[in-house]
Amino acid sequence: MALRLRKSLKPTAIYPKWSQQLNIIGWGACALLILISNTISSEEVRGVIGALCLAGVLYYLYKEPDFKPFSILLKAHIPLVIVAIIVELTYLISDNFYDKYDDFFQSAYFGAFAFIFIRLSASKKQQAELLKVRERKDELELLVAQRTTEITKQRNELQETVKELQATQAQLIQQEKLASLGELTAGIAHEIQNPLNFVNNFSEVSMELIEEMEEEMAKGDLEEATAIANDIKQNLEKIRHHGKRADGIVKGMLQHSRASSNVKEPTNLNTIADEYFRLAYHGLRAKDKSFNADLVTNFDPDLPSINIVSQDVGRVLLNMFTNAFYAVHQKQKTIGGDFKPKVEVSTRTIKTPKGSDVEIIVKDNGSGIPDAIKDKIMQPFFTTKPAGEGTGLGLSLSYDIIVKAHKGHININSKEGEGSEFIVTLPVA
Repeated sequence: MALRLRKSLKPTAIYPKWSQQLNIIGWGACALLILISNTISSEEVRGVIGALCLAGVLYYLYKEPDFKPFSILLKAHIPLVIVAIIVELTYLISDNFYDKYDDFFQSAYFGAFAFIFIRLSASKKQQAELLKVRERKDELELLVAQRTTEITKQRNELQETVKELQATQAQLIQQEKLASLGELTAGIAHEIQNPLNFVNNFSEVSMELIEEMEEEMAKGDLEEATAIANDIKQNLEKIRHHGKRADGIVKGMLQHSRASSNVKEPTNLNTIADEYFRLAYHGLRAKDKSFNADLVTNFDPDLPSINIVSQDVGRVLLNMFTNAFYAVHQKQKTIGGDFKPKVEVSTRTIKTPKGSDVEIIVKDNGSGIPDAIKDKIMQPFFTTKPAGEGTGLGLSLSYDIIVKAHKGHININSKEGEGSEFIVTLPVA
């Protein structure tokens, strides 16, 4: 049995652990049998001792987890142990009874040995199957190891790809901001000219009035000099007004171009909506002087100030105004002179169960949005504009700013061929 177990363990990883121990068990058993033969004269007592030794070895091996696969071989020897103990004890107790049933006892021995050989044959088949399973297991472990290596490599490659995509996305977002800054700059170049013209004109008129006032004072006509001084004062008020207007435009451009501070401050939406509305219009006119459109504003004069990052919300409004003017401009190119472009911006306060919200509605009579793509226009990099005219990030960034950063909503009402309406909702609190 020990030799059989040792041979069966050879292909396994536990062979070095049990090889020496099984040798000790095998040769130790032989030595014990020789010792018993020399010291004990009774054959029956030697048989009982031998059976008990075998039982002890079986119990020891059966407890070891390493021999669980060989349980059939171990259990095959149990009938021999039982038969040997019963037969030898029977002889010791009553040799007459033993002689009477000697054939039966010999048959029991024969049956026990036959059972061992039958189970040994089954064990060989089992070992062969276990060997195949073990080989298959080794193959699968090798395949799993190879696949794990491949997956790890692919994961690392994907991580690198994700990093590259994130870097590319950051660059594209920056390009989108620069594109909106370009639109803003074109509008500012046109828009800032008006207050500067007023400043220059009123400055020239004021210089002439000062000369007249000096002449009247020289004549001693203080009444006329006082009237001229009042005119100069009015001119200076107008200069100051238009100077602040130009200053506000420049500050708006600088605020739009720098990185967001993410600091929310009380802001009047009417002011920034009106500012960006006209700047977006003049930005498109700077590219195409033939473009004209009706600009309609319906601002709620009682609109409350709300806490927002005005720079970010300004980007959203500029993007929506630019898209609206682009849509009506494209429709004008398609239809021709009979079509009159119109873009309307409105603000209002609406009551909600939690308090009140502010709505900004941007409406145009352009080409509208087809139903098939309404659900896609907020997705990053999706654009209906020709290649080179849009990054597809404008509305995606607008969604992030309004919905994620300001807990607001963006709703779209559009009918293909008739126009679109974007409704931006922001909470007052």
